[in-house]
Amino acid sequence: MLELDAQLRPVRAGAFAVLAVALVASGPWLGWWTMVPLGLSVVVFRVADRQLQRLRRPEYALLAAWVVSELIMAASVALSGGPQIPTTAWLAIPVLTLGARFSNRGIVLGVAVAAGLLVAVELGVNAHAVVQNPPLLVAPMALIVCVAMFQTVLMRSEIRLRGEILIDSLTGMLNRRALAGRVAELEQQSQLTREPVSVIVGDIDHFKQFNDLYGHAAGDALLTNLSYQLRKTLRAFDLCYRTGGEEFVILLPGAELAQAAEIAEQLRRAAAAVVSAGRQVTMSFGVAGAGRGDVFRYSTVFREADTALYRAKDGGRDRVELAAVEPAAARRLRVASP
Repeated sequence: MLELDAQLRPVRAGAFAVLAVALVASGPWLGWWTMVPLGLSVVVFRVADRQLQRLRRPEYALLAAWVVSELIMAASVALSGGPQIPTTAWLAIPVLTLGARFSNRGIVLGVAVAAGLLVAVELGVNAHAVVQNPPLLVAPMALIVCVAMFQTVLMRSEIRLRGEILIDSLTGMLNRRALAGRVAELEQQSQLTREPVSVIVGDIDHFKQFNDLYGHAAGDALLTNLSYQLRKTLRAFDLCYRTGGEEFVILLPGAELAQAAEIAEQLRRAAAAVVSAGRQVTMSFGVAGAGRGDVFRYSTVFREADTALYRAKDGGRDRVELAAVEPAAARRLRVASP
């Protein structure tokens, strides 16, 4: 959902530009004030985009922004003349994005909101016109429903294909291919924002012995259960990837090293709560990160986290180790040097 929403942003910007051109061209007939609601919609989505990485449930922010944009559009249609103006059909435009962002329940809710606003606008502004000419309501209503039906099928197919490529079939975790794509995004963002990014590397303790003792079926069950616990512990943007048989990588955009260490400790406790084949499971973790003001380079940070993981293993396992923190002055000198 979050990946597809990111891909929608430039398309959404293009759609806003097209609507702006249409409103400018229609200004002598509709009035120039119609540009104001469009500007408000742009602001709403920009605010929502900025809040996503701070929220545990970002889909709520996306849904709120979507509903507000529909409300703004409905108010604009109502103030412009309601059912007797062609822009009534524009209420179907946001419906195009539902399948890329939300589950089936979210899609049904979105269609219900769009349909409800359409009825409220047309009957509230000029019910007499609708009664005299029902297609004024029926036609845009059918457009909203049909757009949702076709677009949902296409987007669900896209999500399924992406899932087959990017998701580990055993655990449901993201895989190495997904990790590479997200790393590239974070490295590009870091060049501009210099926001902190931390990496946690985790490894199941004595997993080979577990497999040898209880069999591969039990090992697969352990991986599945453990993966579920890790995902449940993390926030939406703290994505976890299975990169090897028993190795996991967690990316924490926006997290300083101290916060990443706290999250790693939460993961360690979550893993220790898993019991498989009558045996308690433990994990070891290494943590490293690029601090605020530094450029995030995954290969460097991962190497530091992996080194910390080996120290955790050597130190007795079932523990969290942090990478050695470089002094700020030395870090600035290293970054400034060619």
